[in-house]
Amino acid sequence: MKHRQLSTTPEVSKRMANVRLKGGKAESLLAKELWHQGVRYRKNYKKLPGSPDIAVTKYKLAIFVDGEFWHGHDWDNRKQKLKRNRDYWIEKIEENMRRDERNNQSLIKLGWVPIHFWEKDILKNLNYCTSVILDYIAQKKEE
Repeated sequence: MKHRQLSTTPEVSKRMANVRLKGGKAESLLAKELWHQGVRYRKNYKKLPGSPDIAVTKYKLAIFVDGEFWHGHDWDNRKQKLKRNRDYWIEKIEENMRRDERNNQSLIKLGWVPIHFWEKDILKNLNYCTSVILDYIAQKKEE
């Protein structure tokens, strides 16, 4: 994707500069809960496609904590609401979504299972998200 100059205000520029690429609140909550449950993992595992936020290497489980804006949650509705730099953001988010899918396919070919959670789902229902992971691990232990 070719980056172009965006028209922006100093306030927007400052806000975007503060967006974190890793270690956000939802990711930290999920990681701490998994650790508390006895799950050992690697964070931001760069040896795998997409650098999963949490990689449970023992069970080949790649966990991604996806931000709703950056990864296209409810994309058909959300993209209609974009006002500033609309073409840029549509191109950017849709490329992120395509990259996510390519990374998923690459992980599957390597024998890994990718699991994606939306940040808001972790923040609203951490126990459910954790149970999805623990259920998968329990199933793998039985195999």
